[in-house]
Amino acid sequence: MSISLKRAGAIFVKDYKEFSRNYAISIILIFPIMFAVLFRIVGSSLPGAFGLVLNTSFVILTSMAQACLIAEEKERNTLRSLMMTPATTMDVLFGKSALVFVMSAVTLAMATYIFGYEPVSIWAFVAAILLSIILYIAAGTICGLFSKTLLDASLSIIPVAFIFTGAPGGAVLADDYPIFKVLEYFPSSQLVHLLGIPHMGYMTGDLLRPILIILAWTVGLTIVSIVLYQRRLKDE
Repeated sequence: MSISLKRAGAIFVKDYKEFSRNYAISIILIFPIMFAVLFRIVGSSLPGAFGLVLNTSFVILTSMAQACLIAEEKERNTLRSLMMTPATTMDVLFGKSALVFVMSAVTLAMATYIFGYEPVSIWAFVAAILLSIILYIAAGTICGLFSKTLLDASLSIIPVAFIFTGAPGGAVLADDYPIFKVLEYFPSSQLVHLLGIPHMGYMTGDLLRPILIILAWTVGLTIVSIVLYQRRLKDE
């Protein structure tokens, strides 16, 4: 599928104008900053503290913003109108995802600076963050497609928060309850693992493994979001 940057750019600008006027949604931009400040003050020494900041921010900012953008189009009955234009599926999804991607990247970069986290490898850290943003955008797209209103979209991310944000905590129980071992392969758990790699004595494989697992999740959820997007448009 080809992407027209001109059409995607027009959707980006439209979403930016609507997002900037909706203060109830745009206020979520400050949450990652608040989490970074809070955990730096009271929990910077806690294991996995910064991982909790990132995983929570991905849900509250990235997934929620994307779900709300999709749901708002459905609430106004304009999503199908977009498909009646020359814009392709990829034009629409790329354009609507670009704003959330930029907002998430900039906000999380600020949160990282405020928290004072120093990654073992800047390239591995950046790759994991960018892949995670795309992953949570896909999750937000899926939530938005099954929401009819902005309120529905806000509630629909609760399962995402429960499953992904809670996975690292659940993985701790793997020693006592082997069934929880599967949670170690969730992207949020792998991100926490990557963040916890010591600065001395690590190997390249220690960095690649969590990135590859996050990449697999990202590709899988992105494909699911595209397929569901096309099917939901045909069903409505």
